[in-house]
Amino acid sequence: MSSIKKIQVTFDCAEPERVARFWCEVLGYVLAAQPEDAEDRGSWSACGDPSGVGPRLYFQRVPEGKVVKNRVHLDVRVGTGLVGEERLAALEAECERLVALGAVRVRVLPADEENESVIVMQDVEGNEFCLD
Repeated sequence: MSSIKKIQVTFDCAEPERVARFWCEVLGYVLAAQPEDAEDRGSWSACGDPSGVGPRLYFQRVPEGKVVKNRVHLDVRVGTGLVGEERLAALEAECERLVALGAVRVRVLPADEENESVIVMQDVEGNEFCLD
């Protein structure tokens, strides 16, 4: 029997601390401390779930900018258990909060026969994520 592994989600970005602070606000995570004397100070940042349940998020500075759609993205589960207008209202409220933090609303994917509504967004550096 294999054991369950903890994971870390890594983001390439231009401003690691700025992106980390954004995701701390989105998820209720806390910023990880960096050594004061690190020679690579500012080249990375990280944050984690204070309860230890969710994955650690790691942000590393890279020289190139984002040029294509993410192959992997986060779904922020704010509408779990809700359906129809009640779900959409919860998604819209969270969308409004995140736009105030610097996120960009991209589009609403309306409910269909198989899926409930989702709002596609971008974080402060253009990384796609969904409010689900």
